[in-house]
Order: sequence, then structure tokens, then C-alpha cells
Amino acid sequence: MQETKPPEHPKRARLVIPSRSDPFLRNFTELVGGPLGNRTAPGIVSPGFFTVERVLVILTVLAALAGILLKNFCRTHGWETPGQFYATCYSDFPELFRNRGLGDGVFPFITQGSLFEYPVLMGFIAGATALLVPGAGTANPRVLGYFDVNATLIAAVWIIAVLATARTNRRRSWDAAMVAVAPGIVLAGVINWDMWAVCMLALGMYFFSRNKLVLAGIMIGLGTATKLYPLLILGAVLLLALRSGRIRAFLVTAGSAAATWLVVNVPVAAANPDGWKYFYQFTQERPAGYSSPWFAFNLVAARLGWNPLEAGAINSLAMDLFLLACILIGVLALSAPRRPRIAQLGFLIVAAFILTNKVYSPQFVLWLIPLIALARPRWRDFVIWQAIEALHWGAIWMYLGQATSGGSTQHNIDMPYYVLAVGAHMLATAYLMARVAWDIWDPSSDVIRQHRIDDPHGGPFDGAPDWLRLDLRRPAASVVPWRTSAVPEGHRGD
Repeated sequence: MQETKPPEHPKRARLVIPSRSDPFLRNFTELVGGPLGNRTAPGIVSPGFFTVERVLVILTVLAALAGILLKNFCRTHGWETPGQFYATCYSDFPELFRNRGLGDGVFPFITQGSLFEYPVLMGFIAGATALLVPGAGTANPRVLGYFDVNATLIAAVWIIAVLATARTNRRRSWDAAMVAVAPGIVLAGVINWDMWAVCMLALGMYFFSRNKLVLAGIMIGLGTATKLYPLLILGAVLLLALRSGRIRAFLVTAGSAAATWLVVNVPVAAANPDGWKYFYQFTQERPAGYSSPWFAFNLVAARLGWNPLEAGAINSLAMDLFLLACILIGVLALSAPRRPRIAQLGFLIVAAFILTNKVYSPQFVLWLIPLIALARPRWRDFVIWQAIEALHWGAIWMYLGQATSGGSTQHNIDMPYYVLAVGAHMLATAYLMARVAWDIWDPSSDVIRQHRIDDPHGGPFDGAPDWLRLDLRRPAASVVPWRTSAVPEGHRGD
């Protein structure tokens, strides 16, 4: 008889299993037989048909279907105010289809004289999906068709974002389940086209982790042409380039992103300058948006008889606070005992932007979900944060039903409760920022950096020695390029 033994896979790493490694999830595994046994070898022994990625795709499809079911009231009765607020099924798709000419053949940025308050690539997505709806006009069947087309495409890009997040660190592929089943995406995924930008940034993070810097820059540039926030990830790349001295990584990534953004925007700006400028003018001139801290402040100020903040003052204060937050993040990145991971810095910068920006739309929570899955995959904190975001989600619609159309009193909430919901959302996000910042300052608490792993998402920065590190307590001990040579990662005592 021939001797048989399992095939060896020297390049396949053992997967990190949440039921083993996460104490919170471990408590919920008894119904399915308890946590995976210590003698199993996930990632090395083949799982059969149900691979991690296939399970993640199934979970994402189920979550997408749940999101559509939650919108079923509007799909059945139409998107009308205030019913769409009280049924929590509001979406920008029907609103823009009817009121921006999309249903009548207007193609944003291409049709002269049309105005669209979003970046160029998002306008192209909005116009292209309108062409997929048969017929003409803005009757209810076409509105429903437009919603369904966009919801289906968002489910597809959601799957891509999940797979990109899973592949960014194959050893911890299960962390992408946070993206697959996130209540924030279930609730807000089909409000607007933000999921497209989320997907592009997730792909950019994946390519960066594989040292494919040009492709990473292209995806970041496309994401910025869809929604501006993916640009913020370049701040994390810049800080890590300064910390490690690998400036070329920043130049290549940022250059590719800038070139891609210009390729998308310059032809539009040349052909339709008024339409192209409208998004930036609208952003500058608009007042504080619902659920932003500035809007909440103005509500309280009106109740107490104070003077409200005007758009100009809010623009200045928001910019100043965001710049202050970026300075503090930069000091943390350059003075931490060990070089931070790119996902940690990316999460902090984007979260700081969300907390200080004059606009916070409910779908902005999508921006943070893939980043927190890479930065701090702790399920307890994630579930608490998402539960608070869900409470805020319900509060904003009950408030809007009253504020915009004087809806039935039994479905409304008064202003103080809405402001409390906004405050809870801000505190929950700030709490996550504090935990991520502590993981940076104390790498021993970072679950990613166990088993002598440095930064699996960091691409060219993974394992890089320090080139610039500030010691705030002992400036003479700082690592500076003109005074001392870099010390390898494994020889610094961390």
C-alpha cells in the first residue's frame, strides 16, 4: 500500500479564526458547537466548497437582501414624504432621478446647463444607470427601476469591497465579515453612491498591500473622483513615508492618484466649466448639514436664543479643527514607539474628517467600516459602535419627518433627543479613535501585531526601519536621518 499524507503547502499561512481569537465572538459560538478546535489547521487544510471568501460572499448577499427588504415600504408605496422618513427607506436615488433631470435624459456633466452636486465620476454613475432603465419620464415604475438598478450594482461593489478587504491580509480574511454584515451598510448602503468610493478605496488598500503602488494610486484617484474622502488616505501614506524614509512610495501613489483624478476631471472642466465647478461652490456655500456637530450646535443655539453659526464661520472652524486633528495624528505617527500601521492612520484621519466636517450624511458611516476592519478588528467595540449608529439612523428620520413636512406627532422625536443621538454617534466614533490611537502608542494591545507581524497592509512600509522618529520626552534620543542610521525593526527592542 502506498503511504498517504496530506499535501504540504509551505506558502499557506494558518488563518486567524475569530471564534478562537475574539473573546466577544467566542461567547456566541455555543449554539454551533463552540469555538473551532485548537488542533484544526484552517488555511492549511482545504475547507472544501465553503472557503472563507465564498462564505463572505454569501453573507454579503444576505445582508444586501436584508437592506432591500428594509426599503420595501418605499418600493411598494413610493418614495414620498413623510412616509419615506418614518419607514426609514429614504434614498437619494428617487429624489435625484425626479429632480435632477435624470429621468428625462439629462446626463450629469455632459448635458450643458445641468447641475449636479456631486463629483464627476458619481455623476457619470448616476447618468449611466439612468440609461439602463427602459422607458421615459419619471413615473413611479421608472423610479423603482432606477432604485433597483443602483441597489443591484451597489450589492456587486459591496461584494468586491468585502473581497478586497479579505485579501488585504489573507491571514485574517475573516475580519472582512465586519464589512459583509455591517448594520451600517445594511441600513445606509443604498442611500447614495458612496459604496462605489468605498469599494475603490478598498481596492486601493489591497493593491498598496501588494506593493502595486500605481494601481493603488489609480483606485484612490478614481475614488476621489467619486467622493473626496479617499484622498485622505494619502495623508497616512505621507506620514509613513516620513517615518520610514521611503518617500518614493508616497510620490508614486500620490502621483498616480493625481494623474487619474485629472484624467477624469480635466475633460469635464474644459467642456462644461460651470457644471464642473458647481459641486465645489455648493460644498463651500451650503449651511451645516443634518447630524453634523455644527447643525446640532445651531439647533441648541436657536433653543437658547444664541446666534447661530453661518456657513463661512462653520467652514473656517471645521477646517481649523480638522487641521488640528491632523497635526495631532501626525505627532502620534512620528513619535509612537513603533511605526503605526497604514490602516490605523487612515481610520484616524477619515474619522477626524467625519467628526469635524460641516456635513454628516447617514451613509458616511460606510467610509469607516472597511478601515476599522483593518485597523482594529475587535467585534465587541464594532457591535457597540454599529448599534449606536443604528440608533442615530432611526433618530434622524424621525426628526426629518417633523422638520421637513410636519409629520404625525406620534412618529416624531423632539430636538433634544435628536441632538443626543448625534452626540452619541460622535462619542462612539471618538471612542474608536481613542482605542486605535492607544493601539498605536502601545503595540502590545494591537491584535494585528501578534506573532511578530508588522503591517500586513503596509506594502512598502511593512518591516521598514525608522528613518524619522521623534522622542517627545528625550529629544536627543530621536531618530533623525542626518544624525543616525536607521535601526532595523527587529533590533529596536519593540
